[in-house]
Amino acid sequence: MNIVLFRRDLRVEDNRAVAAAFVAGAPVIAVYISTPAQWQQHCLSPMQADLIERRLKALREELSQFETPMIFIECLDFDSGNQWLVEFCIKQRIEQVFFNREYEVNELRRDEDLVRQLNKNKIQSQSFDDKCVFSPGSIKNRQGSYYKVFTPFKNEWMKRLLVGGEMTQPFMRAEPKPKPKLNIDIEGEFDLELTQAEIALNYPKMDSRSWHSDSEAIQEVLNDFCINKSCDYQQNRDFPSVDGTSQLSPYLAIGALSARQCIRALLYYSRGNVTKGGDIWLSELAWRDFYTHLLVAMPKLSMNKAFLDWECKVAWSGDRNHFQNWAKGQTGYPIVDAAMRQLNTTGWMHNRLRMIVASFLTKDLHIDWREGERYFMSRLIDGDFAANNGGWQWSASTGCDAQPYFRIFNPTSQGEKFDSDTRFITHWIPELKPVPVKLRHKPWSWDQAESLDYPPPIVDHKVEREITLGMYKEAKG
Repeated sequence: MNIVLFRRDLRVEDNRAVAAAFVAGAPVIAVYISTPAQWQQHCLSPMQADLIERRLKALREELSQFETPMIFIECLDFDSGNQWLVEFCIKQRIEQVFFNREYEVNELRRDEDLVRQLNKNKIQSQSFDDKCVFSPGSIKNRQGSYYKVFTPFKNEWMKRLLVGGEMTQPFMRAEPKPKPKLNIDIEGEFDLELTQAEIALNYPKMDSRSWHSDSEAIQEVLNDFCINKSCDYQQNRDFPSVDGTSQLSPYLAIGALSARQCIRALLYYSRGNVTKGGDIWLSELAWRDFYTHLLVAMPKLSMNKAFLDWECKVAWSGDRNHFQNWAKGQTGYPIVDAAMRQLNTTGWMHNRLRMIVASFLTKDLHIDWREGERYFMSRLIDGDFAANNGGWQWSASTGCDAQPYFRIFNPTSQGEKFDSDTRFITHWIPELKPVPVKLRHKPWSWDQAESLDYPPPIVDHKVEREITLGMYKEAKG
């Protein structure tokens, strides 16, 4: 009997560990270990926790179609989770454990410890690279090192999708689907109860029902994007009031969908002739790989360290009150506040807005990017450590291939450019509806601004910009 261990790969379809476990020949038991204390340390958001719980319930039902029981068990942290799993394997005479790798430092240490304990007890294990389109470390520059700039990484990444000048997917063959393995005998009454125990995460949760949890519905979202939205993606993706993004990031974050599935769907519906919009969307998937590859190449990124060493000299001087204003959407800058209110309410934020609010926190309020990184993870339904860390360091100009430190978004002009009709800001800040449209991105300039139930700007962007330039120049030396 074998075990397939689920983590952030909550799908049966196109799952390398699942495929290998079923191909191995022995009956398979699925196991998911909840570790609430570890999640608390990692700032797992309540909305993502709710989505994970709902997805686990759907996954158990999907696995039942393959006569595969699923054990849900709660352990305090990674160490106790490993201890339970090894003891279970010994008791049930498990032959092999199959799992997909995770790349953050704590997760890598967890898996090294697990393999060591399994080996000690003569239990085999197999691990797989499943998260990325191309395995971390497999895309290198001419010097045999990892890429420190995204564009050449993307170019090499794209080459691997190209054959004969056209998009094809010879390497993208889906993993074989499981086949039923009958007659599983789990010893002991208690252990049998584990396969029937209710899936309920002992962790704070927020309602995630606006997002799907079953595979068919998630696949339909992907298909709809590829058929109806991808061709206009480059035109619509920057405008938060337009439904122009894929809305797939929550499913990618918990592994309910793989990046390979996304690429296969795009190639299928475009018949291999990917549009400009589709090409831009592929670049976004390449960014996800890029940031995950960096985690493996630079373990310090998982340890609260910046990619650029001089970042430790930046004199982050922002105060806690300003952070609270930012977090609540009460800065007096409408595009920033609307974005933060969207995040706090829905657990999701438009990508353009993520850059704007991150720039504002670090370069207008001079608050350490780590504070924003943690806050995002504590709220995002699509929280993914590598992507979130990479995005924050890009905005703070401290990361790999980040925007130059002197590039500082003006929150007012960004709002005017990407929400010119103010549909987005008035949806999230209805207090601004009395303000004339042409003044809504700078409501403080309205002659009746004092009548609004909306704060004036907490800082002067022009002043803070100059402070930021000096702060970074001093840090760089």
